[in-house]
Amino acid sequence: WVLAFTWILFFIFADIGSKRGAYTRIINQKVLFLRLIRVQCNGKQESPQELQEFLAWQQDLVSDAKNLAQARPTVFRWAGAAKDVFVSGSFNNWSTKIPLNKSRNNFVAIVDLPEGEHQYKFCVDGQWILDPAGAVVTSKTGTVNNVIQVKRTDFEVFDALRIDSQESADISDLSSSPPGPYLQDAYVTKPDDKLKHPPFLPPHLLQVLLNKDTGISCDPTLLPEPNHVMLNHLYALSIKDGVMVLSATHRYKKKYVTTLLYKPI
Repeated sequence: WVLAFTWILFFIFADIGSKRGAYTRIINQKVLFLRLIRVQCNGKQESPQELQEFLAWQQDLVSDAKNLAQARPTVFRWAGAAKDVFVSGSFNNWSTKIPLNKSRNNFVAIVDLPEGEHQYKFCVDGQWILDPAGAVVTSKTGTVNNVIQVKRTDFEVFDALRIDSQESADISDLSSSPPGPYLQDAYVTKPDDKLKHPPFLPPHLLQVLLNKDTGISCDPTLLPEPNHVMLNHLYALSIKDGVMVLSATHRYKKKYVTTLLYKPI
């Protein structure tokens, strides 16, 4: 029973640290814990109902935490004319319809989905419609739905970029400034500076990767390989329908990642 006591104590403190605000469930857990100690100290060998409930509840917590950690941001896009577009699927048991935000010529929504296969379908102006550009599958009931695969390997480059950004932002190993006197000179504006025109935009910045046409034989989800002058620049689309769109292209080893940010304003 010492091992059981240690195992239960570990999960109690782990749950208290991770579930802020769940005071009621923590109190119930402490009551179960005290009852279990009393049973063990009395020398009883039978498993009480409280123990079974406690173990089942802990398994649910572990399962929920595992599913939450594996959630990946997934983009749903509907291209075409419409007034209102929603998406629903097996990831929410078809119980609710998630609205898509209108952005210029399409509708977009970003949903956190766990890894695996998910069926979905769009509701366009009240009509359930399949995405013609997406893969389809027939369910056991004979219903045809779109299907999407959420894989961990699709997000490895994003994880690598995040780790690289964290490491590059670490300034703990930087040496202190060298000793010696330091002075500060005020910037003086010259008369000729006021007459100068702003510099012209370099022509290579006019090459926007997202504005380039992709061939018919190419995968529409893959962009052509960018030129090195296109990297690490922030591009902005004209604000329309209350949505601002930003994009940036980064390189990690031999992979190129273009990120789109849709922000309602």
